[in-house]
Amino acid sequence: MNLFRRVVQLLVGLVLYGASMALMVESGLGLNPWDVFHQGLSEVTGISFGWIVLLAGVPVLLLWIPLRQKPGVGTVANLFIIGFAADAALALLPAGESIPAKVGYLVGGILLNGFATGLYIGSRMGPGPRDGLMTGLAGRFPKVSIRVIRTGIELFVLGVGFLLGGTVGAGTIVYAVAIGPLVHLFLPRLTVPEPARSDLPDTFASR
Repeated sequence: MNLFRRVVQLLVGLVLYGASMALMVESGLGLNPWDVFHQGLSEVTGISFGWIVLLAGVPVLLLWIPLRQKPGVGTVANLFIIGFAADAALALLPAGESIPAKVGYLVGGILLNGFATGLYIGSRMGPGPRDGLMTGLAGRFPKVSIRVIRTGIELFVLGVGFLLGGTVGAGTIVYAVAIGPLVHLFLPRLTVPEPARSDLPDTFASR
């Protein structure tokens, strides 16, 4: 039962994460750093936003090899599902033309992103390619704080994405300020607990 919940939670979380990305794209008010990068690549190449999310995740995942990171089921699912979910949501969402619609998309996208992050990370089935890159670098360079590593990565992709034509705006700042507290709120409530020793088979419980 615990495994079933974890799988369902992972899949729902990834689909909702993709939808949250689409909401922020349609708001036109600014994206998180990685999505500025994804949108910039999409603008330059003509490849859809969702496919760029998928394709850009491949080299990021390959960087795990020298960092000795091991992908989980959730890592592979993250690579594929989020991009397809984002493209599907972008195809279904009406354009946010008025200011209230844009703000609604932005706020809804950020809230949904925090909730979806809590769902998929809380499933305990493996980090996404980009999260794993951050934790892998932190493990390789233990004297550098994970905050500095994350900030460095995000400033780099934000700068490249901006130069490629990705949308940087008020939403980028709001996301940066809000996502930490939102994940802090949702993650403890959505993390699937480790099985109690009494739930383990006798052969394991006796060890």
